[in-house]
Amino acid sequence: MAVPQVITYSPAFTLVPTYECFNRCTYCNFRTDSGQSPWLTLEAAAAQLSALRQSGIVEILVLSGEVHPRSTRRRDWFERIYQICELALSMGFLPHTNAGPLSYDEMARLRQVNVSMGLMLEQTTPRLQETVHRNAPSKDPALRLQQLEWAGELKIPFTTGLLLGLGETQAERRSSLKAIAAAHLRWGHIQEAILQPYSPGQQEQWAGPGFELDQMAALVAIARELLPDDITLQIPPNLVRSPQHLRDCLEAGARDLGGLVPRDHVNPDYAHATLDRLAEHLDPKTWRLQPRLPVYPAFDEWLPASVQDRVKCWRARLEAGYTGPITAIMQTT
Repeated sequence: MAVPQVITYSPAFTLVPTYECFNRCTYCNFRTDSGQSPWLTLEAAAAQLSALRQSGIVEILVLSGEVHPRSTRRRDWFERIYQICELALSMGFLPHTNAGPLSYDEMARLRQVNVSMGLMLEQTTPRLQETVHRNAPSKDPALRLQQLEWAGELKIPFTTGLLLGLGETQAERRSSLKAIAAAHLRWGHIQEAILQPYSPGQQEQWAGPGFELDQMAALVAIARELLPDDITLQIPPNLVRSPQHLRDCLEAGARDLGGLVPRDHVNPDYAHATLDRLAEHLDPKTWRLQPRLPVYPAFDEWLPASVQDRVKCWRARLEAGYTGPITAIMQTT
């Protein structure tokens, strides 16, 4: 009898330090202008985290809009992100930060309070800087490729990926995947590559049609061919909305569903299905959903000792089948 293929997901919750962002990507449904998004206070973050302690949530995704690197507010912005990660870690959660391109020193410091970090490469073609990214300086492909290199140098377990349907060609998608593969072959640090279909939302300025989901499985197969085997392919099930498209992507080589969060702040028009509903779409004889940590086992030794202790405890609990309140995790650390 065949053994079901494991499909992983991360029990996650998102904290947003701020929605303000100096980029103006025309397809964005996340950003606000400066002054329109009060920064998340540590008191408010603590209250949200405290409410999660009976939930079984493991990962805290710290997802932020970007304050300009030359802004006088940049240091305060970075400190707030650092403090939120530090707080989440102290309360027993495992932080994963995605806050746009960072300086080398910022990445090195955040490494101390995160189990992993991430930044979407999106696409390596500079053509998009003339269209959807024309007012988004930090979407410069060279800048994003540099982040992949720095993450490797700093031994940061990293997640990256492609945003699909922005006007790129199939050849450009392949080139972007090859760039991810090349960085990983140099450093061995990329845990996951996300294939994220652009999905139209209500707040954006662009009127793009969205990525054609009938193309997803074929692109998953291409990515599986071009990327090293130890990079897990991730697809977001709230954007790959049809159960048949989801199954097709899994059959083509996708093995992870990412963070199943109560609200997708980047794509607020597309709610995640419950875990039970996802399980209904997947034949248990073929697929088995399994929770994971936001850091893969191969990277545990890369983490600072204080962070390793927390990860070891969570890993032992998950391996034993525990998905209960975080208070029980805290009692053992």
